Amino acid sequence: MRLPAVLAVVLLAVSACFAHAADLAPPMLAAHRALYALALGNARDSDVIAAHGTMGYEVLDACDGWAVRQRLDMTVTNTDGQDIHMVSDYATWEAKDGTKLRFHMKQTTDTAVTAQTDGEASLERPGGPGTAHYTVPKQTIVALPPGTLFPMAHTAAIISAARAGKKFIALPLFDGTDDHGAEDTSIVITDWKPPFKTDWPFLSDLPSTRVRLAFFDRKPDTITPSYQVGMRYWENGVADDMQMDFGDFIMDAKLTKLTPLPHKC
Repeated sequence: MRLPAVLAVVLLAVSACFAHAADLAPPMLAAHRALYALALGNARDSDVIAAHGTMGYEVLDACDGWAVRQRLDMTVTNTDGQDIHMVSDYATWEAKDGTKLRFHMKQTTDTAVTAQTDGEASLERPGGPGTAHYTVPKQTIVALPPGTLFPMAHTAAIISAARAGKKFIALPLFDGTDDHGAEDTSIVITDWKPPFKTDWPFLSDLPSTRVRLAFFDRKPDTITPSYQVGMRYWENGVADDMQMDFGDFIMDAKLTKLTPLPHKC
C-alpha cells in the first residue's frame, strides 16, 4: 500500500493550462502547520473493518525554498481482529523556482521498514526535463520528462488552473515517494468557491476549489490509478475535507488544528 504524500480524466496540455492563466498572479502559498484526524470512510469488500489515525503536515518558508514535512500515522483493523500500524514520514526541501527538490520518505508497518527513498532531483529549467538522483534504496539516476513539477509547484499549478476556470488538467509529478521517477496526475476541478465562513479565520476570507487527483504509473498500458485523493484547496494551498482512496478502502481526513506560520523572508 502506498501511503500518500500531499494527492483518469480528459488530458489537457500543461502549456495550455499555464497560457490561459498567464495573466493571473501566482497563488501566494501559506506557511502553516496542520493536523488532520483520520477515520475509515468506506471499505470496498476488503478485510478492513476499522481504521483510524492522524496526519500532520507542516510547510515552512525557508527563504529560497519550502521545507515540508508530512507524517501519516494510521492503524487498520482486519477481520481477524488484528491491528496493523502503518507510519509514513515524508520530508522535502523544494526551491521556490521549482527546479530543485531534496526528498526523504520512510514507511513502516508494525515497526518494520517497508519502503524508503532518499535523494535529490533537479530540472534544467521550470517546465523543462530533469533528473532524479536516488541514494536509497539504491544509487540510481532516473530521467524526468519535460513539464515535471515538484510537490509545491504542483499545488500552485492546480490552484492557478482553478482560478483560471479550468476543469481538467494533467500534470507530471515527481515527489520522491517511490523509486520509479515521475508519475502522471490527472486532476478534476469541480468549482471555484467564493469565501465562506469556516472554523479557521486564516481561511475564511479566501476562495477555494474542490479537486480530485488520480496518480498513475508512467506506463503506456496503465489505466488504473495507484492512488486517488479528493480535497478542498484554499487559495493559499491549505487543504481540508480529504478522502484518501487506497483502493481497498477510503480514509476521511478532517482538519482539527491549523496554525499559520511566519514567512521568514
